[in-house]
Amino acid sequence: MTFASMLLPYGVHELRRRHKQRAELSGSILQTLKANRELAGRHHGQRCFIVGNGPSVKALDLTVLEGETVISVSNGYLHAGFMRFAPKYHVVPQITYGTMTEDQVARWFTEMHDNLGEAELLLNETEAGIVAERKLFAGRKVHYVALRTSFDDIGDTSIIDIAKPIPRVDSVPVLALMIAMHMGFENIVLLGVDHDSWRSGYYTYAFDLKTQADTDFSVTSEGKILSPNYDTFQSLARLWRQYRRLAMIASANGIRIINAGIGGELDEFERIPLNLLLSQDKVQ
Repeated sequence: MTFASMLLPYGVHELRRRHKQRAELSGSILQTLKANRELAGRHHGQRCFIVGNGPSVKALDLTVLEGETVISVSNGYLHAGFMRFAPKYHVVPQITYGTMTEDQVARWFTEMHDNLGEAELLLNETEAGIVAERKLFAGRKVHYVALRTSFDDIGDTSIIDIAKPIPRVDSVPVLALMIAMHMGFENIVLLGVDHDSWRSGYYTYAFDLKTQADTDFSVTSEGKILSPNYDTFQSLARLWRQYRRLAMIASANGIRIINAGIGGELDEFERIPLNLLLSQDKVQ
């Protein structure tokens, strides 16, 4: 997800969708969502690693994740050693049409497909049309979610069911966490989920973008953030509420979320350095 899409209010993503996108979920999309029931509990009691795209990842050797269940996100296929740690799942949030054209999205999806290995893909339902019409991701297992509701409307600590409409997100790791919990993972480890661009003033990645380079209107070509602090802090407040709610859901359901990344500002989960986490495996 780009910095610009984090700053957009809820609903703008849908309003910028093509004219034939309906406000209500169609019957076909509802049927598609029901297929996510097969994912429920698929990895009950297991561990996964969610690899974000923050610049801190450059200081990590991700190949140590070889043999682990890994969930990558957005442009994460550009990480060094990606084919070595071979993510099982790849997650992409809602596309912000208006900052990207459909042709740009199609080119990005083509690049993604060519570099994802065998990963199963999870997209938002707003992208089902372009995938079908342009025959993208041929031969790949693609699941869809419906980012339609709000975290602020959640009143309990039940695991969020991705076979139904789920809350909109301000950053893709939030979506990846919802998916991981739905699939039954008991231990979820975050890497590269930095959220510290507001301190540095620059929104950067652990790699150089390719197809998506220069598509974010809220930063310069060097990644310098152009948006005023007011907008940035409003977005961060929404984002932190989302992480806080997921932390509450995890705690209530016996799920452990660990931030094993280097640095960053995400403070809603316990921190254990990756090398220490993996060394603990060896003595157990």
